[in-house]
Amino acid sequence: MSTLILPPIPPSPRDDAMQLYRAFKGFGCDTTAVINILAHRDSTQRAYIQHEYKVTYSEELSKRLVSELSGKLETAVLLWLHDPASRDAEIIRKSLIVDSSLVAATEVICSRTPSQLQHLKQLYHSKFGVYLEHEIEANTSGDLQKILLKYISTPRHEGPEVNKEIAQKDAKALYKAGEKKLGTDEKTFVHIFSERSGAHLAAVSSYYHDMYGHSLKKAVKNEASGNFGFALLTITECANNPAKYFAKVLYKAMKGMGTNDDTLIRVIVSRTEIDMQYIKAEYSKKYKKTLNDAVHSETSGNYRAFLLALLGPNH
Repeated sequence: MSTLILPPIPPSPRDDAMQLYRAFKGFGCDTTAVINILAHRDSTQRAYIQHEYKVTYSEELSKRLVSELSGKLETAVLLWLHDPASRDAEIIRKSLIVDSSLVAATEVICSRTPSQLQHLKQLYHSKFGVYLEHEIEANTSGDLQKILLKYISTPRHEGPEVNKEIAQKDAKALYKAGEKKLGTDEKTFVHIFSERSGAHLAAVSSYYHDMYGHSLKKAVKNEASGNFGFALLTITECANNPAKYFAKVLYKAMKGMGTNDDTLIRVIVSRTEIDMQYIKAEYSKKYKKTLNDAVHSETSGNYRAFLLALLGPNH
């Protein structure tokens, strides 16, 4: 469930575009006005606003925002302007090509549903003129490359149905491929984790625990490391409870000295319209503190105001 708070009677996109233009005019930018509009419009409304702004003022809203905003607020607002698939494409491309870390690309790919990935692949190609598969081949290697390529190209069932026999077989196969032998048969992990539905993998985790006395997650941690291990963990945790997974990602981003703002922005912005209500509930349950309070204490100024506006009421 989304945490986005929309006005009961939304202004027309043309009115919003005019209000934004006014906020940019004159000396300095009325950042509060920008946040009050953009943080309270859904993906479709934001697309209409951008269209109206371009038609009326002959410039891209995103370009204007680059010159009016700065720092972490600019990063967050620009990412928020996109619709979900376009945003995922931007995050993946930056992670694969610009950053030296593949964490963001791995997280996004391994936490999305098959239909989201299908849409993402089409959009990636029309946006950047290259196939996502080719980008992955060129910028990753080894077992990480194998799991990412298989994960984005294998059609998986999205319903709740599970074949118990196959799930038990898979649990045994993973045990044989990992904890039972010296070394790890990565091929089996790649096969099962990329071919099976989320509901099926959740059942495999449950059988694994029943049969071998500890979680599949623990087995993955013991058997796979680096970004490959991270990919497998993301797939298995999102199969069981995506909200709990993202609550943990947010907690880690704010834990200890300093804050990983890239992660904070990526997760809050990309989950606000999907399941942020559930993430907030999981966060409070596990860390005995609301997500809003945690974000409030780790951020400041307009950047803080924008993220808190997306997160909705503090409960």
